[in-house]
Amino acid sequence: MDTAPSAQPLTTTAPAARNRRRVATAAALASAVEWYDYFVFGIAAALVLGGLYFPSGSSTAGVLASFATFAVGFLARPIGGIIAGHLGDRHGRKPMLVLALTFMGLATTGIGLLPTYDTIGVAAPILLVTLRVVQGIAVGAQWGGAMLLATEYAPEGKRGVYGSLVQLGVPIGVVTANTVFLLAGAFTTDSAFASWGWRIPFVVGLFVLALARYIHTRVEETPEFCAAEKALAEKEKSGHTSPLRSIVRDHLGTVFLAGGSFAVNTATFYILITGVLDYTTRDLGMKRDAVLTVSLCVSLTQLILIPASAALSDRIGRIRIYAFGAAGIGLWAVPMFLLIDTGSLLWLAVGTFVASCFLSIMYGPQAALFAELFTPEMRYTGASLGYQIAAVFGGGLAPFVMVLLLESTGTSMAVSGYIAGLAVIALVSIKILADRARSPR
Repeated sequence: MDTAPSAQPLTTTAPAARNRRRVATAAALASAVEWYDYFVFGIAAALVLGGLYFPSGSSTAGVLASFATFAVGFLARPIGGIIAGHLGDRHGRKPMLVLALTFMGLATTGIGLLPTYDTIGVAAPILLVTLRVVQGIAVGAQWGGAMLLATEYAPEGKRGVYGSLVQLGVPIGVVTANTVFLLAGAFTTDSAFASWGWRIPFVVGLFVLALARYIHTRVEETPEFCAAEKALAEKEKSGHTSPLRSIVRDHLGTVFLAGGSFAVNTATFYILITGVLDYTTRDLGMKRDAVLTVSLCVSLTQLILIPASAALSDRIGRIRIYAFGAAGIGLWAVPMFLLIDTGSLLWLAVGTFVASCFLSIMYGPQAALFAELFTPEMRYTGASLGYQIAAVFGGGLAPFVMVLLLESTGTSMAVSGYIAGLAVIALVSIKILADRARSPR
């Protein structure tokens, strides 16, 4: 059994198969383009933003400032989760998803057009941070909406698979962002790339607005929300509290356990796509395009492993698959950095590939697992908060913490210890969630 004591099984009337496929495809595309817009900032932060927006005499200080701005987006994600979760539980999944896509498209394009410090002075980093905050709010709002569109339309017994379609947005976003950066670098000189070539991936993000329009006009609200909406209206008439108040009053422990279970995944992921990119190019002297290519190829494997692990979770249980992935991440943390430290592209690929496998095993069932922790009338709020708490304390701080650990200790084993510690927290959180699921209601 995979649900927490607060949860109820998802019950969905049977929508037309064609409509179900359209909704699932739209949710997957929404996740992919939203994460693309979010990830291009992380890559740019590792490569160019430090010198352009935070000039200083130290390259390390510039990178730290750039990664701090990267982390600001994560700090804003719970805000998006709270606002969109509360409104999404009351007014629908679809409108919140459309709003999130619109804000993300505008913020990402704004970053691509933003003048540098040399042009407008201190206003440049201030505006960059502001636009990054908007990105964070948007992605915090997006995940719950896309995930619930997919899982609440899923046929019985395939909830994990349908939820994994949204999870595929992450590797698709990484692959696309890396590809666009590689193309921008291939068709520009180093000086041109630093001057304007890095902006191209951000301006491409404007196409997200077309998808927002499509979802607004062609996608229907989930049947399960429509049923929950009636129940919520009756509760409010009788004086019961709102979804957000219900979560804070009765289910905050489940929210924090969900966040604790997932922090190791999101931290390791961002260490791989941003922290390792900075470490290998700045400290180990590896070529930027070669490292980006390795990251791209490794991310492609997730397109197979994520749905496969989700499908397996539909058969043998989500907790079991989820815990196996968390344990694997913790055990692989030391071997991974020993391989990376060789400075060899081959061993870099091996180290990050194995880590990516464990991340995928854990990430596949995560959407369905989080959805099943909460009842429909509070599901957007609860699932979003759990995910975004993990994003703040895991993903947002991870590249920044990695640079600090490397600078203060001089060894990558400190980063391995950081990952292993988060894995222990994850396994403890998963154990408590599993015990709650087995206990009488």
